[in-house]
Amino acid sequence: MSTRVPVAAEWTQRPERGSVHVMRFGAWLSLTAGRPVSRLMLRISVLYFFATAGAARRNAGVFLERALGRKPTLAEHHRLFLSFGTTVHDRIFFLRDRFPLFDIEVKGADVFDARGALLMGGHLGSFEVLRACGRTLGKRRVAMAMYSDNARAVNDVLAAISPDAVSDIVALGRPQSMLELAARLEDGALVGMLADRTLGDEPTVRLPFLGTEAPFPTGPMRIAAALRCRVIFMAGIYRGGNRYEIRFEPLADFTGLDGASRAERDSATRAGVEEYAKRLERCARDAPDNWFNFHDFWGARA
Repeated sequence: MSTRVPVAAEWTQRPERGSVHVMRFGAWLSLTAGRPVSRLMLRISVLYFFATAGAARRNAGVFLERALGRKPTLAEHHRLFLSFGTTVHDRIFFLRDRFPLFDIEVKGADVFDARGALLMGGHLGSFEVLRACGRTLGKRRVAMAMYSDNARAVNDVLAAISPDAVSDIVALGRPQSMLELAARLEDGALVGMLADRTLGDEPTVRLPFLGTEAPFPTGPMRIAAALRCRVIFMAGIYRGGNRYEIRFEPLADFTGLDGASRAERDSATRAGVEEYAKRLERCARDAPDNWFNFHDFWGARA
């Protein structure tokens, strides 16, 4: 049963932590000193965030307890925060094409063909690591469709690191967004979209997730249906050290929806969201330290 979320989601209203100047300095230090040395500073930053982000720590604890089936240890709790900090830190190197620094295993690359596709993931693991796959999948461009207003400071820093990062972002919620997405897909690009958060006033469906129901937005899957494209589940899981595992799995195919009735489109969309929730849950159980939703995911306004 679909519900309406009446107000903007809490996570979109939360002010961003951190100073732009500090982040710029951190990016410069990382590129100058290299990944091993700059990770020492990262660990200090993670400890500070872990100690001061009370709400995020509590919400992460709720997730870990449900994913693990028991109360998490302090070490497991901290490892989640360290994984989050590491994936943010590593974005700097991915944006500068320093892929040889990493050991990246790709699973499911055979699901692609020459057509464009939507890559639907969640706030689990790293999206930037997927840029490494664009070069192996026929040197295709990997873009990101996202709601960017809540991360302007981070985007400013990333743009300073790699100007191409801005051109590879399609901002959602604008009149021309669908036209831009359609053009990218027509050119054979792979367009990533994170589909586990609602922006607020949009339809959601509550589905089983780690033992209880959570709200999943239907908007991303409705966009895919409107674009008549294939949808592939994606996850860039951080496995510790310099190791990443990238997963691709077929999720939905809306290419045959031309002439379908409204009921048929709604049914196909609902089935796609249900399948997405199952795959996200499987990844969350397999890699709980990669779960980077630090809000109340099960709440009515997650």
